[in-house]
Amino acid sequence: MTAPKPKIAIIEDDIAIVQMYRTKFEDSGYEVETAGDGITGLQLIVKFHPDVILLDLMMPNMSGLDMLAALRRQPDSESIKVVVLTNMGDAETAAKIDKMGADDYIVKAQMTPKQVEERVHKLVAAS
Repeated sequence: MTAPKPKIAIIEDDIAIVQMYRTKFEDSGYEVETAGDGITGLQLIVKFHPDVILLDLMMPNMSGLDMLAALRRQPDSESIKVVVLTNMGDAETAAKIDKMGADDYIVKAQMTPKQVEERVHKLVAAS
């Protein structure tokens, strides 16, 4: 019997970034689902039950910060690993994300998709 594939939800409104990370994670053996905003992302989480969420901050309808806060308030999603993937690299944003309970924080421009996948893999393996 083979182990189930780890599941990742990519919550990001930039289609090019979504496709790039979808391909990277699917090629690495993950089951991938995506949403383009926080509201749709929360609905996806309920149905998909991912092991990890790759979460952008700047999105329409509901920001990534609001989505992270909502996730951490819900008992059935508070233990899901959340990796914030954003271009907001300032110290204030990093501190806020950490305080809100994100498991990792990555500035998009500073990492390749392979490096992001490696960081996510370490989180999943540690679970």
